[in-house]
Amino acid sequence: MRFTLVLSIFASAIMSLSTHSACDAAEPDKPMNVLFLVADDLNSWLLDDADRYAGKVVAPNLRKFAASGVNFTRAYTAAPVCSPSRTAFFSGVAPWKSGIYNNAQTINKSEVVNRDDVLSLAGLFKSDGYNTFGYGKITHGWDQKEHWDDKVGHKRDPAPPGAPLAGLSGGEQDWGTIHLTEEQMNDTGGANKAIAVLEKQHDKPFFLAYGTFNPHMPWYVPKKYFDMYPLDQIVLPELKEDDLDDLPPLAKAVSDGIGSFADKVIESGQHKEAVQAYLATTTYVDTQFGRVLDALENSPYKDNTIVVFLTDHGFHLGEKHHWQKTTLWEEGTHTLLMFRAPGVSQTGGVSERFVSLMDIYPTLAELCGLTPPAYIDGRSLVPLLKDPKAPWESTAITGLCDKSKTDLAYISIRNELGRYSRYGAKEEEFYDTTKDPHEWTNQIVNPDYAATIKKLRGLVPSFAEAAHPLPSALTKKRRESRRAKAK
Repeated sequence: MRFTLVLSIFASAIMSLSTHSACDAAEPDKPMNVLFLVADDLNSWLLDDADRYAGKVVAPNLRKFAASGVNFTRAYTAAPVCSPSRTAFFSGVAPWKSGIYNNAQTINKSEVVNRDDVLSLAGLFKSDGYNTFGYGKITHGWDQKEHWDDKVGHKRDPAPPGAPLAGLSGGEQDWGTIHLTEEQMNDTGGANKAIAVLEKQHDKPFFLAYGTFNPHMPWYVPKKYFDMYPLDQIVLPELKEDDLDDLPPLAKAVSDGIGSFADKVIESGQHKEAVQAYLATTTYVDTQFGRVLDALENSPYKDNTIVVFLTDHGFHLGEKHHWQKTTLWEEGTHTLLMFRAPGVSQTGGVSERFVSLMDIYPTLAELCGLTPPAYIDGRSLVPLLKDPKAPWESTAITGLCDKSKTDLAYISIRNELGRYSRYGAKEEEFYDTTKDPHEWTNQIVNPDYAATIKKLRGLVPSFAEAAHPLPSALTKKRRESRRAKAK
């Protein structure tokens, strides 16, 4: 396949050029450890890019970490939903190979990720003699449990008495002050477990993963975090009232359209309160990651531990009449990605190259001198860790499908030319992000962009190449309920 062949050529070339690993830079008797940090539903607002968000975001710990290594400001998810994103970057198999594009799919029916030769990222390190530890939300739906020496998954904190506090919806679409102490919260407990590993003496190198459930909804955090964001100082994301008018039907369906929860929030007059709650939860999460990073700094493993921080996808707060994730626009696909590799990464480096979370697996493998499985998608970021402005062909491709009607794979690519998305044979989008960073004007029928669109079409898997989405795991009753709500 043309698409696969191109990626393979690039991967081989880059691996051959990058001959010095972090392991080479460390003392021979000190193999490199890995600290793998991942946040759920945390968008890229804290990058201080006014085109993404012009308001205040209190995240001193993640900003400090970003400055200690290379901050990839143009990183994108392989799927804008928890389960397929995490399955992709942890297995090394892209959605357009596995058929896993959305949460409600039958992952155990994917012949690709369930092959005997597929090895999770934790499994790669365990097979090479590492001890593996995982605390909190790391994987979702696909996990080779035997590859962890110790693993404690995530749990949601209980809802405060009287929930829903915002009064707009039951379930997870809620926010307010939590009734627990910070020490009682589950993400705090996960950080405590990660810190305990860093405080122990280890006879073998370790792969330690810590993931937060927050800022996944509902947003329940201590009052002190809300107090950091006075309502009269909240800046709302820029919205365009007619933003859906130039979208093809399948894209409009992805957005949830008029009458969505996003519109409910805005029309209720609680948009500022919702953004405040998201920001408050963001700062709580930053605090927990800061505690783990401080523990590493104070440990004997400081100089021989590679650290990667990422978010599994982006998050909408009203843009395009949408709330949460599951879209192919910038808000849903743009992620955070930061790497620090002692002896390799450039301190204070900022890379604007368009990269993918799929690039994490081969990067960690190369940095630690491990041989990844042959099927791995993505490319090693080691050249960009050494020189953030090194030449790079965009790997920022994202896949998605409808949650209940899984007959089409939607594919998007983001690079310096803009964003191209394909939903159906005649349902496409193109945005010139150099002039339109908010992706407000779909230029797909503009003849001035015909050559650019043709080029971008050729850079994504074709209909024939892209794996068909796996069947929906939703029951017939749940599918009918969703359709009724959409009418």
